[in-house]
Amino acid sequence: MPNPFILERADPQILRHEDRYFFTATVPAYDRIVLRGADTLAGLREAAETTIWVKHPEGAMGSHIWAPELHRVGDGWYVYFAAGEADTDTGDVWRIRMYVLENLNEDPLAGEWTEKGQIATPIDSFSLDATTFAHGGRQYLCWAQHDPGLAGSNTSLFLAELANPWTIKGDPVEISRPELDWETIRFAVNEGPYALVRNGKVFITYSASGTGAEYCVGLLSADAEADLLDPESWSKSPVPVFTTSAANGIFGPGHNAFTVDEDGRDLLVFHARAYEEITGDPLDNPDRHCRVQPFGWREDGTPDFGAPLPETAA
Repeated sequence: MPNPFILERADPQILRHEDRYFFTATVPAYDRIVLRGADTLAGLREAAETTIWVKHPEGAMGSHIWAPELHRVGDGWYVYFAAGEADTDTGDVWRIRMYVLENLNEDPLAGEWTEKGQIATPIDSFSLDATTFAHGGRQYLCWAQHDPGLAGSNTSLFLAELANPWTIKGDPVEISRPELDWETIRFAVNEGPYALVRNGKVFITYSASGTGAEYCVGLLSADAEADLLDPESWSKSPVPVFTTSAANGIFGPGHNAFTVDEDGRDLLVFHARAYEEITGDPLDNPDRHCRVQPFGWREDGTPDFGAPLPETAA
């Protein structure tokens, strides 16, 4: 698999639905949501990019369009994304909240995308990186959010059941907060969750710390039969499970997703830079490229992501 897989696309997600692949990610301008589709995984690299939605000229959903994810829920397609307000006299570009788009066409690259609005949470605070997964007949939403009552922390991970793809049911629970040394470098952050159900377990990967070379991936796990809305069901790996490899020249791997190739082999999708030091504001740096590589499994049933592989020729 050539890496980088797709240039200048951070927070990448590749979804295989039936026999087709779809790709979305954050674009460096932070102003729109794009999708690609292809019949093969490799075909995504050169596939045409379709803009399915653009930011609002004013008000909510007017800036910082971050980390879209595409999901098939029931008979519809849904894109979860984060956005701030337009930069006007009254807008706050850092008022980041979570929003949902819906498309009821069989093909997410066709049909019409409609706004379903903001995902309301009991605490109205900085929130982003929503992802969804089905398990045990229930649809869940997991996301990152700032808890104003947690001093010194930027974002924790929360989990809730969904009443429908854009509405939380019941009270969310916190399943992880940044408290270990490797989760609190430069910023105390847990973000970018993504679920994987395998081997009698529900795994949720997440990203931690600042977005430089310190960025890394952590792992939560729960028994598949456990009550996922009980925080005590979740255990955290005491060490990160995917980190910078200076030897391979790959720095700050994170914000991952999972997919499979045409043969069913498990693949890790993530972004990273090919150098350590960032000049200027990391938000203005477009070099977090999408990368894809296979991963395996340990004897205890946990995923083994190895190290980020060095860049290769196309």
